[in-house]
Amino acid sequence: MNAVQLDRVRRVLVIKWSALGDVVTASALMEDIARALPHAEIHLNTQPNCAGLFAHDPRFSEVWAIDVRSKKRRWANSLAWLKKVRAGHYDLVVDLQRSDHSRFLLTLLWLAGSAPRIRVGNRGGLPYTHQPGLRDPRAHAFPMMQSALQAIGIPTRTLHPVLYPAPDRAPFIEQLRREHGLDENDYVVLLPGAAAAHPLKRWGTQRFSELAQRLHQQGMEKIVLIGGADEVDVCAEIAALGEWVVNLNGKLQLLDIAPLCAGAAAIVGNDTGTAHFASIADRPLLVLCGPTDPRRVKPIGPRVVAIQAVLPCISCYAKTCSNPDTHACMKMITPEWLSAQLPNLIAGDLKSGQDLPGSLRSF
Repeated sequence: MNAVQLDRVRRVLVIKWSALGDVVTASALMEDIARALPHAEIHLNTQPNCAGLFAHDPRFSEVWAIDVRSKKRRWANSLAWLKKVRAGHYDLVVDLQRSDHSRFLLTLLWLAGSAPRIRVGNRGGLPYTHQPGLRDPRAHAFPMMQSALQAIGIPTRTLHPVLYPAPDRAPFIEQLRREHGLDENDYVVLLPGAAAAHPLKRWGTQRFSELAQRLHQQGMEKIVLIGGADEVDVCAEIAALGEWVVNLNGKLQLLDIAPLCAGAAAIVGNDTGTAHFASIADRPLLVLCGPTDPRRVKPIGPRVVAIQAVLPCISCYAKTCSNPDTHACMKMITPEWLSAQLPNLIAGDLKSGQDLPGSLRSF
């Protein structure tokens, strides 16, 4: 395998089509690519619902989205994708997908003699010219993507997501913090929701309410709630505890979440896309996992810790609970335990890989 002469790479295509949380994670690798190739013109190919995240991103000369996963227009869009890539005359393609569809499309280009000359992908094999060291499909996406970059000599030094909000949003966030008295390190952010289609991923409104009360009694001035359309009722119920609860449900854009979280003492939330956006802030973040595997789903970052109960049925990925003790995986994480652990999270003493009291484990 020939070493890649990065200084000779002029045009780069990065492919990442996944869900919002996965794309946020991949933004750390995009930062590594941009730093390693400051002289290159870099294009990003993502899904239509993710393209807006990069509207103000200085790393990319072009962000384009063709929905090759559309059920109605899959083949027509795939043909349009092939034409777009062929016309791009890319020297290097970095395929950050786990699925086979991008591999299939790149194979067609390779067979036609129109593929970029340097090709690397998470899972390796044909049609890629360079093979990553880590190809375990059970691994977290982040080290897999890092391995792909390392295969072509790109250093992987960025450990948390990097996205660029619109410049005009900064004054709005600053005004919001002043309006609600959100002083540096004097508030905790709670992310009490998850998609309505996955109710088992939710720790529960009552538990979040009790946690909010305990944290306030322990001296935390404000508790901030962030959520989307599926969490309107949840956030409203928690906000009813008192004026010290700041309900920002529906008031933020996705890229506002990190700047708002940047001044928080800590963030606590379910396994949800919102947690991935919060991880951009690089603040102490605790993610509560039950039916999903924290080794695969937790947001990235040196200050992110995921908690899961030790049970035979954990990481079931089910939408309805089959355990006789319904939702035991979440019930074992108590507000009392979590509020007691928060100082350790903030101090950096709660770390991944620990067996914890109450049959819990950190990841």
